[in-house]
Amino acid sequence: MNIRDEFDTIAAPATPMGAGGVGIIRISGDKAFGIIEKIFSNPNFEPGRFKHGWIMDGEIKIDEAVVLPFFSPNSYTGEDVVEIQCHGGVNVVKNILNLVLKQGARMAERGEFTKRAFLNKRMDLSQAEAVADIIHSKTCEFAKVSMKNLSGVLKEKINDIRDDIFEVLSKITAGIDFPEDVNEPEYSYLINCFENILDKIDNVLAGAETSNIFREGAKVAIIGKPNVGKSSLFNALLSLDRAIVTDIAGTTRDVLRETLDLGIPVTLIDTAGIREDEDVSKVEKIGIEYSKQSLDEADLVLFVYDASKGMDDEDKEVLELLKNKNHLLIANKSDIAENKINNALYISARRGDGIEDLRKLLKEKVCNIEPESLDFVTNTRQQQCLKKARNSMEQALLAAQVNELQDLISIDVKSALLALDELTGELITDNILDNIFENFCIGK
Repeated sequence: MNIRDEFDTIAAPATPMGAGGVGIIRISGDKAFGIIEKIFSNPNFEPGRFKHGWIMDGEIKIDEAVVLPFFSPNSYTGEDVVEIQCHGGVNVVKNILNLVLKQGARMAERGEFTKRAFLNKRMDLSQAEAVADIIHSKTCEFAKVSMKNLSGVLKEKINDIRDDIFEVLSKITAGIDFPEDVNEPEYSYLINCFENILDKIDNVLAGAETSNIFREGAKVAIIGKPNVGKSSLFNALLSLDRAIVTDIAGTTRDVLRETLDLGIPVTLIDTAGIREDEDVSKVEKIGIEYSKQSLDEADLVLFVYDASKGMDDEDKEVLELLKNKNHLLIANKSDIAENKINNALYISARRGDGIEDLRKLLKEKVCNIEPESLDFVTNTRQQQCLKKARNSMEQALLAAQVNELQDLISIDVKSALLALDELTGELITDNILDNIFENFCIGK
C-alpha cells in the first residue's frame, strides 16, 4: 500500500527551536495544501514557485512568511509537502505550528518524514540512515562521507552484489524447475560466481573498522601527576579555555570531556592528577579514581610530565599504570626544559609549541586513513547484514565445491539475498524500522 493511502498529514519544525533568522515548519500528507490554503494569504500554488504572504489566524496576522510547495511525488517524502519559512523566534514558530495542527495535521514522530521517504521509495534504507549520520555527524569529514551514502554510493555497491546473487539464483532455479528445458549450471560456473560475490562483499566489509572509528570516534585521556600541565594541554588542543588552569597542584578534581575534530571525532578527557599521598583530600581521591577509570576506557593515553623538572619517581609510578595501554609520552614546558628524552614529544602548552604536531600524531595513532579515501561508510546494522550474506554465500561455495544438490545450494543463496534485502530495506520488520528512525530528530 502506498503511504498516501495509509498515513495522515503530519507537521513539525524542521529547524531547531530558538532565536534565529528563519524558522521552518514542514507539513506532509494529503491535507498539506488544504491546510496551508486556510491559513495563508496568498495560496495559489504552482509547482516550482514559492509564494510570499502572511500566515493568518482568521483576520489576525501571525507572521510574514515564504511558503514553498512540493507536489507529490516530487518531494522529500514523496507526498504533498509544504514548507513555511517564517521568522525564527520560538513563539512565532510555536504559534504557526499550533495553527497548522489545529487545521487537521498531527505532530510528526521522530524521523517520520524520512521514514515516509523510505516507504515511498524515495530512498533506500542505507540512504535514510545516511540522513541520520549527516545530522548527528561530529566532524565535517564524516558529514562529507555520509553525504556519499545519501547520494547512493553504498546502495549501488549493494545492488551490484544483489544483482550477481539474483542472476546465479535464477539460473539454479530454472535448472531445478525446468529440467527438461534448462540445464543446471556447471559447478565450476557456480564456484566462480560465488567466489566473485564473496570478494565484492569483502571489499565492502573491508572499511567496517574505519567506518566505526569515523562514526564513534576515539577516546584520548590526558594522564599524569598533578601540576604538569594536563589542563593546559587540554585547552591548547581544543583552542579554548575549557579547563581551569592554576599553579596549584590538584586544581582539577573532576573529569572534563570535549570533542576534538581531527577528521574523526576524538573525545578528549582531562583528568585529575594521579598521586599517592596521605594528605590528599577525600574530594581529590575521588577525582583520582575517576582518572584511573578514564585511563581504562581510553583508546589512547597522553602521558604528560614536566620537562623542566625531568621525570621523577612519581611520574614513573603513573607511567607504570600505562605499560599495557597505547600511549604517547608528552614532555610539557619544553620552552624551559634543559635535558631531553629522545622518545618524548616536546611541547609547550602555554606557548602552543608542538601542539599542531601533536594533533597530527593523534590522528595517525587513532586512524591512519584519510576521510577523502572513503567512498562510503557502513554502520553496525549494515555490517551484520553483510556478514550474514557472506556466511550464506560461503556455505553455498563449500556445497558447490563438493557437488551438492543445487536445490540445497539455492537455500543458502536465497538466504544471502534476503540478508542484502534487509540491508536496503526491501525486507524489513517494524521493530528494525522503529529502532532506526527513533534516533532521528523531530522534523526530519
